[in-house]
Amino acid sequence: MGLFKRLLKSKSSQSSKDDRSSKYVPEETLPLDEKFTYNFRKNGGKFLYCITPQEILEAFDNILLENDWYEQEVFCLEQELTSRFEGFNLAFNKNISSKFFLTKCESLVANDGAILFSSNQMKEKKMHELPENIVVFATTSQFVDNISEGMRIIKNKCAGNIPSNITTIKDFEIESEKEKDFMNYGRSTKNLYLLLLEDL
Repeated sequence: MGLFKRLLKSKSSQSSKDDRSSKYVPEETLPLDEKFTYNFRKNGGKFLYCITPQEILEAFDNILLENDWYEQEVFCLEQELTSRFEGFNLAFNKNISSKFFLTKCESLVANDGAILFSSNQMKEKKMHELPENIVVFATTSQFVDNISEGMRIIKNKCAGNIPSNITTIKDFEIESEKEKDFMNYGRSTKNLYLLLLEDL
């Protein structure tokens, strides 16, 4: 009798699975953080999730160690970040020929794994002018579903004084010259690390 129950159960569970995959049943939507993580990694980004500020410092130290970026120049326009990461023997400056760009961002866009920036982070620099290596510090409260939602947040936050130079980046794998083609012309690919701090 136990065998029949198991067979019937497996058939009913299979049919309920088929029902769920029907075109009339709405698709299950992933939480924003999972959707972003999946798309961001698919785009070639490197993702470090941290629960405490101390873990952020440890992750940052590991990035410097992995890339041999100690005692290097860092392009950084935000005083809060220079204070947060001051104990790493780095030369913070506004020189775009630095080894890497340390910055915050406006939003983390889940539906395509992109990072939304504005002149608040980049001033009037274009993405292709920035260093090839970027380290972004962000928090979990910055997840948005799409670019429109990110733009709405910028608009509400800035109360009529909307920043210029709003752009996204979502290509994080450096291509070799032979892989580049005319379809990618004008797109700026960066080697990007995301330091994500839990703040919710």
